Amino acid sequence: MTLHSSTPDRYGADVLSHDPHARPSSREVEARPGLLIEDVQSGFVGEIMDVRRRGGLWQMELEGQRGVRRVFPLGAGYWIEGQPVRLTPPRPHRITKPRINAAGSIHVEQHRARVARASRIWVEGKHDAELVQKVWGEDLALEGVVVEELLGVDNLEEKMAEFEPSDERRAGVLVDHLVPGSKESRIAEAAMRRPGILILGHPYVDVWQAVKPAAVGIPAWPAVPKGEDIKRGTLRRLGWPYQTKEDVGLGWARILACVHTYKDLEPSLLGRVEELIDFVTAVGTR
Repeated sequence: MTLHSSTPDRYGADVLSHDPHARPSSREVEARPGLLIEDVQSGFVGEIMDVRRRGGLWQMELEGQRGVRRVFPLGAGYWIEGQPVRLTPPRPHRITKPRINAAGSIHVEQHRARVARASRIWVEGKHDAELVQKVWGEDLALEGVVVEELLGVDNLEEKMAEFEPSDERRAGVLVDHLVPGSKESRIAEAAMRRPGILILGHPYVDVWQAVKPAAVGIPAWPAVPKGEDIKRGTLRRLGWPYQTKEDVGLGWARILACVHTYKDLEPSLLGRVEELIDFVTAVGTR
C-alpha cells in the first residue's frame, strides 16, 4: 500500500541538486582603459590605465584611490560591478582606409547633395559633360555645382551674355583645343573681359583624347588630318564602326566605359577641371 503524506517536502527531491554557495561562472571581458576592476585576491579596486604585453605576458595597470597604481596579469580572478570576469587582451583595432571616389577625393558617406549654386561650369558638348560628371560627379554634387553644355565654343559669348556672370555668380568654362593662336583662344580672350569668368582648356582637338590611350587599350590616339571629322576619323582608324551618328555614340560609350577614376585621364585635363571647381566654389561665391 502506498502512503501519501499531506506534509510538504521542504527539501525537494534532491537536496544536493543545487549548491547555493557555488560561484557564478566568469564571463570574458576585453581589458581596456576606463574599466573599473576589483582584484578578488587582494581586494584592490582600480581603473585600468594601460594594457600591454610585457615579456610575453599580458598585464594591466590599475589606478586606485589616492592615485596608487599596481600591475596585475590578465586572466581570471577579477570582478566588474560585482560579477566575476576573465580579462582578455584587447583586440587589435582594424584600420579602415577611407574610401576614395573617382576624382581622388575622400568619399563622404550619407551626405545629401547641396542645393545648386548660381555659379556653374560650362563645357563644350555632351561628351565633355559626361566625362566630367563620371569622374567629378560626387564632388560636384557635394558642392552644388551644375555642369552645362555650350554646344560649341562659338556659342560662348551668347551664353555668357545670358548668364551675366559676376564676382559672386561665377562661370568656369572648359574649352577643347585651347592653344595659342587658335580660334578657341581668341574667343576665350574676348569672353574673359567680363567679370566672374575663368576659361581654361586642354590641348586636345576633342575631349576623347584626354582619356589615356592605355585606359582604352590602345598604344596611342590615331592622328586625324585637319578638316576630317575628329570623332569619325578616330573610330575609322581604330577599326570601330564610324559611319553613322549611332556609331559615334556607341564609340564614345565604349571609351567612357574605360574611364573609372581620375588616373585614366591626362593631367592636362585633370588640373583644369579642379581649378574650375575651385574657382566657382571660392569663398564669397553663390
